[in-house]
Amino acid sequence: MIRWKAAAATLAVSALALTACSGGSTGGGTGGGDTSLTLGAITAPTTLDPAGAEWGNRAPYYQAVFDTLLYADTEGEIQPWLATDWAYNDDNTVLTLTLRDDVTFTDDSALTADVVVENLQRFKDGTSPDASYFADVASFEASDDTTVVITLNAPNPAFLDYLTRDPGLVASSEAIASGDLTTAPVGSGPYILDTAATVTGTSYVYTANPDYWNPDVQYYDALTINVFQDPTAALNAIKANEADAVRLSTNDNLAEVEAAGWTVAANELDFQGLLLLDRAGTVSEPLADVRVRQAINYAIDRDAMLEALQKGHGTVTTQVFPASSAAYDESLDEYYTYDVEKAQELMDEAGYSDGFTISMPSSALLGASTYSLIDQQLAEIGITVEYTDPGNNFIADLLAPKFPASFMALEQNPDWQLIQFMISPTAIFNPYHYEDETADAIIERIQFGDEAQQAEAAAELNRYIVEQAWFAPFYRVEGSMASAPGTTVEMNPTNAYPSIFDITPAE
Repeated sequence: MIRWKAAAATLAVSALALTACSGGSTGGGTGGGDTSLTLGAITAPTTLDPAGAEWGNRAPYYQAVFDTLLYADTEGEIQPWLATDWAYNDDNTVLTLTLRDDVTFTDDSALTADVVVENLQRFKDGTSPDASYFADVASFEASDDTTVVITLNAPNPAFLDYLTRDPGLVASSEAIASGDLTTAPVGSGPYILDTAATVTGTSYVYTANPDYWNPDVQYYDALTINVFQDPTAALNAIKANEADAVRLSTNDNLAEVEAAGWTVAANELDFQGLLLLDRAGTVSEPLADVRVRQAINYAIDRDAMLEALQKGHGTVTTQVFPASSAAYDESLDEYYTYDVEKAQELMDEAGYSDGFTISMPSSALLGASTYSLIDQQLAEIGITVEYTDPGNNFIADLLAPKFPASFMALEQNPDWQLIQFMISPTAIFNPYHYEDETADAIIERIQFGDEAQQAEAAAELNRYIVEQAWFAPFYRVEGSMASAPGTTVEMNPTNAYPSIFDITPAE
């Protein structure tokens, strides 16, 4: 749900429901009587400096070393972490954070409000692809050693969520000054990077922080994160029992993973489908007609696409908001059924009985068979797709914008984040800056309303954009994390990789 304020954070951080006791375990694959954990990731970090950080599948590298100001639990609820309390002013434009006063970094320097302000400003000014999360920030200020005041130019309903992710990472001020954070990160987190044992891009080795302020959630004495960009390499590591938990890049090998005695935890964070971007008909005039966009939705056999492309591992849907969102409406998962006859009727009503041609980008990374299936289904209602492969410029050309529509896999962000990501006139994945008076009015109610008003308006916005066919989603994809016997994984509803605090020894 959309949250502005939290009740007073009276619960001790160590009491968070992070499952499992703090005794540790030998780990499923590493064994040997120690309390080590070996994880598999599908991509390496491009930098270990929080100012250039990313979240998603790169989250564990940062979470191992750095604490965030707030924490998102397995229900997606915001909990205290480095900040023990937070409150907004009456118009939700000034956020005051109260910090812990007992935290030190692994270089023995202290956490203070000045250090937090320095980190927040660095992220805003930095190279992270998420730096725009702070676009509405007017100022960061330290009013005393344990109080940070953040002033916004306008209300931002997702701001607390941001502080649980890469924008909320806090590094040592002394390490920032040294200029070595890219390869030698220094934080207050549960682990310390062993730079001598680490092979950049391949394997990242960590030892436990002996002075960690929250030892109750520090389950292991050692942590290793190995990079498996090749699904076959990941499967081989699982079969050889060379890891404890591995993020799977595809669901192609789930049967073999489970046959090896491993457990698979999954969430549905991403959706795949068509982005119908040119809704004003700037480049492709037919897309300006809602009936054409609706026809495209009716022309897609989502069940067949899910089976063909994901082996059934996911849920068909016609909405872009996730199930964890206040906007989510289960009935909208089946708003558009597969109905070629209905699709053709809409095309006829819109004056496109003979169809039309539309250009879309393609990428080998998204699978050649995907484009063939889209081509075949749209051809049933007379739409001819002309594909262009922009290579490494796929995203850049899509956002330029050079294409009126595209197949895409996108993260289903929580409420306000998704609005700012895909729907608002300034959203990055609204490259034609399409504006709709009805949608804009609903968005304004979300931004300036109270919690109940936000939830009601978010649901209204979701239904409106589904009815208006702004997108043609196919399905939500299962993202899978495999764990060996002896290791328990709980997935996070808002991130591709589980929190390292939710990867624990089995009881």
